[in-house]
Amino acid sequence: MKVFVQIPCLNEEETLPAVLASIPRSIEGVDELEILVIDDGSSDRTVEVARAHGVRHFVRHSRNMGLARSFRDGVDYALAHGADVVVNTDGDNQYPQDRIPDLVAPIVAGRADIVIADRQTSTIAHFSPFKKVMQRVGSAVVNGASDTDLPDAASGFRAYSRASLFRLNIVTEFSYCMETIIQAGHKRLRIDSVPVVTNPKTRESRLFRNIFHHMAKSGSAIVRSYLMFKPHVVFSTMAAVFALLAAIPFVRFIAVWITGGDASGNVQSLIFGAIMAVAALLSVALGVLSELQRTNRILLEDQLERLKQMQYRR
Repeated sequence: MKVFVQIPCLNEEETLPAVLASIPRSIEGVDELEILVIDDGSSDRTVEVARAHGVRHFVRHSRNMGLARSFRDGVDYALAHGADVVVNTDGDNQYPQDRIPDLVAPIVAGRADIVIADRQTSTIAHFSPFKKVMQRVGSAVVNGASDTDLPDAASGFRAYSRASLFRLNIVTEFSYCMETIIQAGHKRLRIDSVPVVTNPKTRESRLFRNIFHHMAKSGSAIVRSYLMFKPHVVFSTMAAVFALLAAIPFVRFIAVWITGGDASGNVQSLIFGAIMAVAALLSVALGVLSELQRTNRILLEDQLERLKQMQYRR
């Protein structure tokens, strides 16, 4: 059993030593533990500091590529070097690396495919009340979109089994956290949660400018991922709404006409109803096309999984 602990870094020379020092060097049930530093275009001495602390595995980007690309490239490297479990932490030392064995244990025991640390955001001192509420709301939205029940969907402190990484495909450019949960939920992967206590804050997040930027980016990632797996829900809902809006003026016109009233003044309503009816038909058509696309995606993902198994064969 080989575990890779990957650390995405962007100018983390000050905090990286603490991260590396707190990573356990042995885990029960694990034969090999390797540390991988993903240098996402750092301009400081991040790589030199990592080498000085004994790190032998690196993925380097010539410029900043973002967290999602760093995660994906790190996973590719780890799988290519025989990883059975990939743990993702962060270079700013916000996560308690001494809890890595607790993340890995359910996977080693065969009880889970993915384990996500619950930061217990309601207890984090440097989180504002608004941010705490938004974290709960965000987790609830992700759980609703993925049919899961996770207390902290935004946590990046995670462990993935080799088999789960074969089935997951990262397409977003912002953050992989929400997308992988939604994919895992719909692919019926077993997801477990482990409560942890985070370390004191060391710096502001570089992933987003403010909480509203984070909400906008996360929201778009959730919607896109949800559309990938349940397009029929979205388009059938749209079709139903448009059909209802079309029916109201038509029913009103027919009622006036049957009762012998003057229906000439309802032409505008009929035009509106016709437009809504066309919108309903278009929604149905888009729903059919999206279902066909979903079928093609499932077939392509099955092929990708098989290709990964062949590519990363030990």
